[in-house]
Amino acid sequence: MEISLKDAADLIGGKIFGNGHITILNVAKIEDALPGDLTFLYLPLYYKYFPATKASAIIVKPDFERTRDDISYIVCDNPNIAFQKIIMHFFTPEVKHFGIDESAFVHPAAQLGKNVSIGKNAVISENCVIGDNSVILHNVTIMENVKIGSNTLIYSNVSVREKCEIGSNVIIHSGTVIGSDGFGFQPDAKGVFHKIPQIGNVIIEDDVELGSNVSVDRAALGSTIIKKGVKIDNLVQVAHGVTIGENTVISGQAGISGSAKIGRNCMLGGQVGVAGHLELGDFVQVGAQSGISKSLTKPGAYMGTPAIEIKKFFRLNAHNHNLQEYADKIKTLENRLQELEEKINKLNQGNKS
Repeated sequence: MEISLKDAADLIGGKIFGNGHITILNVAKIEDALPGDLTFLYLPLYYKYFPATKASAIIVKPDFERTRDDISYIVCDNPNIAFQKIIMHFFTPEVKHFGIDESAFVHPAAQLGKNVSIGKNAVISENCVIGDNSVILHNVTIMENVKIGSNTLIYSNVSVREKCEIGSNVIIHSGTVIGSDGFGFQPDAKGVFHKIPQIGNVIIEDDVELGSNVSVDRAALGSTIIKKGVKIDNLVQVAHGVTIGENTVISGQAGISGSAKIGRNCMLGGQVGVAGHLELGDFVQVGAQSGISKSLTKPGAYMGTPAIEIKKFFRLNAHNHNLQEYADKIKTLENRLQELEEKINKLNQGNKS
């Protein structure tokens, strides 16, 4: 892809300082950039790379000191967002439509929309419905009675179990499993566990993106629901009967136990664990490696195990770092108190005599 720096600046509403007619061939991190590349500076942590970067152009904030005259600048308020916008507009490869590969199996009772692509060794089972312009890549298995909307992209080696529903403009990355059986077992009088049938499904609404190796279990009854605009990172477990609200984001290795309800616009950090049947209200943010053992219905930031309000967490954490100092002070005070008690006892004995 070749663009002019002016094209990039016009897209993001930035102001050029330097040569606006240079050709941009690629985008790159500031420490890796080569001649012909466009890069950006957003965090002060990366300012150290600026003197040596080989980039032809860089996106910076208005207050950045433009000390080099061998590089062109685009100045805007938020270089990070601007850079992402340029990548999305100019440098993101389009998904190619290739039709239906001869090695794919499409059941005669399946319904395919216009311009659907199905890759090598993919399986589309009976009574599946796939909307216009969707792309199903290699080795994907879609079982019976699955519905998939338009413009959805499913990468290789994804499995979608029977009766599940996937909306439009959804992206599902490799290795993810939609609709696996929920973890439902009941012990008998002898302590032997017996499987509880999982006869519900999974509903994934529009504009959702699921990372690789995500597991979304089907509900025992009813539906596990991932609502519109949710973004889920790699290696996340969503158990049976969970509901995740609109525009919530969940980082890698998080686990959400059965029947939990997550509100809209929530943020869950990496390795967060949510116990079953709990509720997180709207606009709840939970820091990495936190454990949620009770419902958090008040908007705000939480952290720790069990998760508490983040300001309280940091106060307690600061005290934890000082525990040895506190212990030494307590020991000193105990010794002084003992000395005082001994002196008082001696005085009392002297007065009696």
